[in-house]
Amino acid sequence: MRYSKYFIPTLKENPGEAQVVSHRLMLRAGMISQLSAGIYNWLPLGLKVLQKVSEIVRDELNKASAIEILMPTLQPVELWQESGRYDAYGAEMLRIKDRNNREYAYGPTAEEVVTDIFRKNIRSYKDMPKNLYNIQWKFRDETRPRFGLMRGREFLMKDAYSFDVDYEAAKKSYYRMFTAYLNIFERMGLKTIPMQADTGPIGGNLSHEFIVLAETGESQVYCHKDFLKTDAPQGVDFDSDLLPIYEKWTSLYAATDEVCKEEDIKKEDIITARGIEVGQVFYLGKKYSEKLKAEVLNDKGQPVTVEMGCYGIGVSRVVPAIIEASHDEHGIIWPESVAPFKAVVINLNQGVSETDKVSEEIYQKLLNAKVDVLYDDRNERAGVKFKDNDLIGIPYQIIVGKKGLENGGVVEFKTRKTGEKETLSVEEALNKIIGK
Repeated sequence: MRYSKYFIPTLKENPGEAQVVSHRLMLRAGMISQLSAGIYNWLPLGLKVLQKVSEIVRDELNKASAIEILMPTLQPVELWQESGRYDAYGAEMLRIKDRNNREYAYGPTAEEVVTDIFRKNIRSYKDMPKNLYNIQWKFRDETRPRFGLMRGREFLMKDAYSFDVDYEAAKKSYYRMFTAYLNIFERMGLKTIPMQADTGPIGGNLSHEFIVLAETGESQVYCHKDFLKTDAPQGVDFDSDLLPIYEKWTSLYAATDEVCKEEDIKKEDIITARGIEVGQVFYLGKKYSEKLKAEVLNDKGQPVTVEMGCYGIGVSRVVPAIIEASHDEHGIIWPESVAPFKAVVINLNQGVSETDKVSEEIYQKLLNAKVDVLYDDRNERAGVKFKDNDLIGIPYQIIVGKKGLENGGVVEFKTRKTGEKETLSVEEALNKIIGK
């Protein structure tokens, strides 16, 4: 993609309305723009990141045998009345009527809808377990939306729902998704801590929040120091016994300030940090299946009410969470897996034949190698290009200047994360990108 033909409306100054780092940087980097309170447009750069986050979520859930569906944003309130949540959910749920005076809810979550899908289509234990998920826009009418996408009203969410014939099978589904979450966030370059959590209005009696450690996090958390050196179990066989993985991660102490005990804080292995919630897993039991009469025949031919779990990731919330955890005074530092582009070619002397020629050659070779690359071909001063590209945080920069080409045909290679700069030949610079 050529910068001159793309749409990245960067800002030089910090927006006055932005209170947290991620909100400031997403606005300044031209990733989003506000439409109304708590509702944002996703501009091209932001949308690319959002899509890459979504694809990691989708890939890991598919590996864990979850099956993607797509449920509507508007839900008939009769389902919510059937489950008993219509009045209990409160003012956060937006309720609207169509031209025939039928009432709908703009779904803040989808337990009722997915349970309705299950009960209409699954009749036997032979067709279980099932785990259905969708990545869909949700709406919750926050009293005071703030912090940009961290606490917005409209948001993109991955919600998955497991159905099992009994409690033991349901626990296995819980362990499977717990493990998948560890892998999802690790692939995004995030260190997350699973913490025992309150189930809130969702229901159930077993839940874990996945917290990203970040200096600007919204919550104070306490956790065992070993969390920081524990890696997610990439490449795990999801059909194997996942209880040991679950026990390994839940055996270490982790708590938010609301439930943490003073005696636990004083333990020498406990560290304190700030954290941001990016996902939560719940064991629901029969809370919804019983009320909506989701039953199957077991192996004895007897009807049983199915056991459920639900598993959410705030996909659009993950994006600012990554920024909160990975930035510096110059701007965003994207982990390579979710960066809008892997590399940027910066032409310092646009209009000079030799720099134009070499920049174009590098750009085309990267495209031919299937590298997601941005070519900064704008007719701007070098300082403007450096500031903009540091701000938007692309992992690798190949800087082509007249002086370097005259002095041995070299370019500058910069790694955004470390700030390290190297003087390399064109081939060496290309190999560093293509070989990664």
